[in-house]
Amino acid sequence: MLDTTVSTLLNEQIMKELYSAYLYLDIANFYSDKGLEGFENWFFIQAQEERDHAMLIRQYLLNNDEVIKLLPIAAPEETYENFGMPLDVTLAHEKTVTASINNIYAAAYEIKDFRTMEFLNWFVKEQGEEEKNASDLITKFALFGSDAKALYELDQELKTRVYAPPSLILD
Repeated sequence: MLDTTVSTLLNEQIMKELYSAYLYLDIANFYSDKGLEGFENWFFIQAQEERDHAMLIRQYLLNNDEVIKLLPIAAPEETYENFGMPLDVTLAHEKTVTASINNIYAAAYEIKDFRTMEFLNWFVKEQGEEEKNASDLITKFALFGSDAKALYELDQELKTRVYAPPSLILD
């Protein structure tokens, strides 16, 4: 059994990861409505990854004989005035998720819950990648987004992104 605080934080993180999936699906819908299928694809895959993150945490809790308590998931309420706004929202959101993962890690560290810390190491690394990917997309959009032809080429590049399930193995 896990420490109550760590268990509670992990249960809450499931909801946060599922909210992330909702947010990215909402952004995918925005880009779909605008005809940017590559951006839509990128965010649709991002939504799948976030759902997978929630499922990994769920399985970790189950593997530790913890009860899963699913919490309500709010609908995203973001509105976007231009193609770049969702990208900025994404980076800010990933930083929030990183802070949440770090908070759980700190709680596990405080009580010397090395098993949970080992589990969270994958998420810590993953969040570094998530923030870099979001930042790189902002940079590319800043370089190319104002030129229609370059935006089209960036959209075509994003269309090639392929879903890959997470590589974390749970004991």
